Amino acid sequence: MRIEVNGRAVGAEMTWLAASSFGHFTAMQVRNGTTRGLDLHLDRLEAANRELFGVGIDAARVRELIRHALADTEDASVRVYVRELDGDAEPAIVVTVRGPATIASPQRLMSVDYQRPAAHLKHLATEQAFHTRAARRAGYDDALLTDGFDLVSESATANIGFFDGGAVVWPDAACLHGITLQLLRRELVRRGIEVRRERVRVNELDRFDGAFLSNARGIAAVIAIDRLELPVHPERMDLLASAYTAVAPDRI
Repeated sequence: MRIEVNGRAVGAEMTWLAASSFGHFTAMQVRNGTTRGLDLHLDRLEAANRELFGVGIDAARVRELIRHALADTEDASVRVYVRELDGDAEPAIVVTVRGPATIASPQRLMSVDYQRPAAHLKHLATEQAFHTRAARRAGYDDALLTDGFDLVSESATANIGFFDGGAVVWPDAACLHGITLQLLRRELVRRGIEVRRERVRVNELDRFDGAFLSNARGIAAVIAIDRLELPVHPERMDLLASAYTAVAPDRI
């Protein structure tokens, strides 16, 4: 992994810079020096920075720091963190570059009673990794976060959506509106597909025709939530994949 802080390379022993303290981040997959939804990533950083630090962020500088960290790397997993560093008056911009990645599919989810604080932000002060590990120890792929009253919000690492006949349903709950979710919703609406948000409860999941996950790494089918087996319709997953790949990537 390559790590740069404000454009300056640091050693691998400094991974704590990207994983702890107070701050926020965005994650993207880069292919051929491009990524989808770059404007949405920059908007996310701007909004979170104003909420957490009271100031905006220089989008042009962020793009330059990403390009600098990538150097000659064309395909990568990139994260941009904005976080406090001890002794610095202003938050630092930390860019990490790893090998490219895709989301595992299909997945089985274990519902848990946990919601991220300030769930609309992609920030560092959460315990979702604990629940991912617990779910994997129990034989699942990830955790499905609920509010304690069975209201579904998101998985620990992705947004979750459901198929209801010809419609796509996302939970109406406190959650992160992920970049891939936003791109999918925009393209599905453009294609005339019904898209809506509604309250979704764990004990009512059998009313849906299937489910899927979406995050920066792509789209995955969900084949089970707890003991409930969910159907997978290849044509619907193909529709999502087609909608996502139809989004033109942006040069960083």
